[in-house]
Amino acid sequence: MPECPELHLAGRFINGACGALVFAGGVERSAVGRGPEVPFRSEAYGISALARGKELRLTLSALDAAAGPPAQDLVFRFGMSGSFRLCPAAELPRHAHLRFLTRESPPRALCFVDPRRFGSWRLGDAWQPERGPCVVSEYQAFRENVLKNLDDRAFDKPICEVLLNQKYFNGIGNYLRAEILFRLKIPPFEKARTVLEALKEQEQERRKKDPSLTLSKKVKLKQENPDLLELCHTVPMEVITAEKPLLDPEHSDNYAAFKNWLQCYLVPGMSSLRDRNGRTIWFQGEPGPMAPKGQRPRKTPRKKSPQPKAEPEALSPEVSGFVAVSGRAAARAVLRLLRRSP
Repeated sequence: MPECPELHLAGRFINGACGALVFAGGVERSAVGRGPEVPFRSEAYGISALARGKELRLTLSALDAAAGPPAQDLVFRFGMSGSFRLCPAAELPRHAHLRFLTRESPPRALCFVDPRRFGSWRLGDAWQPERGPCVVSEYQAFRENVLKNLDDRAFDKPICEVLLNQKYFNGIGNYLRAEILFRLKIPPFEKARTVLEALKEQEQERRKKDPSLTLSKKVKLKQENPDLLELCHTVPMEVITAEKPLLDPEHSDNYAAFKNWLQCYLVPGMSSLRDRNGRTIWFQGEPGPMAPKGQRPRKTPRKKSPQPKAEPEALSPEVSGFVAVSGRAAARAVLRLLRRSP
């Protein structure tokens, strides 16, 4: 499921790729899109984007504000598989449920693509009221929102479940929670309040010991000893600001860099359990005192050791029959053989 890095990167992609483009006409909607018709039409308009947590807002603005229609805002949730793509209008991808056409010839289309149709959009500029401050763009407000509400019953749950509560951790999802807890060696099924109250106490003690710390020293201490709330900001930022894009909206099928970045989520050798919401959490070590009863942690299988390369005269049936295979099947066969080679 797209998490805050994907939403922020989608916003960056839209602003970068579409900032100089002129769009025209009405907004096209597929018959099965999970959102309303968009009552906006203009002979020339621009598109800008802003991400917040797990939501993204598009603003459609007529280039001639005096003669054109009022600006139209739409707020998107990406669901399980939502994304934005810019492509030739004559070559629309499947499941392009909302389309904004450029005025150039031949026209291009900015498309909201969602194969699983869990994503949606709504009219207006309002963010969902039940979502807290964004862990990326509103870090200080996010931190304060968590620490001042620790008496909420939500924090009676395991920390791995609370990290998915968007009222407090807007933007954190399944892979981010695993990476954050792994780096701090926090058992995923430790009680959330226990973890966060200790953090609050540490912060108060630090201020008492040295209330005169300069800003630069505070920054250095945080970099050397980040706490859970700080990692909720810095771990997503690693994905967003990586020199080589870890999640590239223009090449959404290329996740090699992202997989290399992961330290825990889906990583061979890690354990996993289902939380009480049915979501799988990956971790290392003990699960913690609030682990679901009746479940045993499952290990993510490690990669098999490479097998010795076969001698030319002892080719397997799969190899000897390779010449008869074509297309994608041939590519898969080649990859299998390469994985077996030392």
